[in-house]
Amino acid sequence: MKRSAGLLVYKWDDNQQLRVLLVHPGGPFYARKDAGVWSIPKGEYAEGEDPLAVAIREFEEETGNTITVDAPVALQPIKLASGKQVIAFATKANPDPCFVQSNTFELEWPPRSGKRQTFPEVDRAEWFVMAEAMIKIHPAQLPLLTGLQAILPM
Repeated sequence: MKRSAGLLVYKWDDNQQLRVLLVHPGGPFYARKDAGVWSIPKGEYAEGEDPLAVAIREFEEETGNTITVDAPVALQPIKLASGKQVIAFATKANPDPCFVQSNTFELEWPPRSGKRQTFPEVDRAEWFVMAEAMIKIHPAQLPLLTGLQAILPM
């Protein structure tokens, strides 16, 4: 079974509204898509790797920001349609989402053209209030948001 680990980073804004940091996938397949495609920063890990260490590494690889994780809370794992299990940790932090320097991937584009292009794994990151985040996030990851709400004093 494939596994991913990620961070659900949150903060309280000046109006005391809960905000979460989500990332938008890069590449041509997602260029014109918005609702239902955003994600927490996450990535796959191998047997024996520490999921929290992987979550921190993936956050830094996908956003270009370093993060200090104090008192992370493990959320209930979710299972994607592909069968992959996602383990997420909620943590309060305030990294700058305007600075995104993601790792990249290579893809034949346009399809069947024989040409390979490089795309960022993540093309942007934004802070969303919870109501908007619930629209933006991939539906399979919605339980992560509701899990966060369940552990925070509102």
